[in-house]
Amino acid sequence: MAAPMRRVLMRSAHNAMQGADRQSWHYGPGFDAVRAGEQHDALARLVTASGAEIEWIEDNGDGLADSVFTHDPSLMTDEGAVILSMGKALRMPETDLHAAAYERLGIPVLGRIAAPGQVEGGDCVWLDAKTLAVGRGVRTNQEGIQQLANILGRIGVTVYGYDLPLWQGEEACLHLMSVISPLADDLALVYSPLLPAPFWQELTARGITLVEGDAAEFSASNGLSLNVLPTKPREVIAVGGFPKTKAAMEAAGCTVATFEADALCIACEGGPTCLTRPILRQ
Repeated sequence: MAAPMRRVLMRSAHNAMQGADRQSWHYGPGFDAVRAGEQHDALARLVTASGAEIEWIEDNGDGLADSVFTHDPSLMTDEGAVILSMGKALRMPETDLHAAAYERLGIPVLGRIAAPGQVEGGDCVWLDAKTLAVGRGVRTNQEGIQQLANILGRIGVTVYGYDLPLWQGEEACLHLMSVISPLADDLALVYSPLLPAPFWQELTARGITLVEGDAAEFSASNGLSLNVLPTKPREVIAVGGFPKTKAAMEAAGCTVATFEADALCIACEGGPTCLTRPILRQ
């Protein structure tokens, strides 16, 4: 998940978030659609500067504000994509956007999670090319994990489910990737108090060095200080304004680029990882 990022799916916030009702989408008081669009542009510039090609999902004025968080509706494997099923009801139509994008790009689709199964991409963490960890919580259920295991089993991938805490309630979003961001194959940024204990044991057994995110910054950001996008090993993009977490990554040998994201990431509970769906890393 930290190999050099070559191609990535994104969707512009300018139109997708225009006119979004803050309460309906569970956005915070800092949400501002215009500023969110500008901050999304800043992220896109950093992604492009990293050498990755952005494949833009068509913006057709469908009012799907959360569709800018392209990490969640699909999962990419070495053999093709899996179309997932969203745990947030307002986001369910987004999966069709991803299916259409993969058809346009000529990327095969291996399968699709069907109701009542639910899996969101933010709950999926690759431990290696043949091992996927999936968080079981308010957005991803056991039925979805089983369906995903059945699909990926056909290409030799083993799927393990790990229980997540409720944390701030059913309406809030705690994904597995809310508490871990890979920085390199052997390095990850974590907030260990919310890591499932068996998952922590698996990470340490694999010799992965765990960099602890600052607890106060994690709380102040609703977890977004930990939502970090690797564009290549030890080169990452992070939300600005969290100097202790940034310093911890730098002390571990990482180069950290930041962008202002209060109106987009902090207000809408989705960071730079959530705003991107890498479709090619090599």
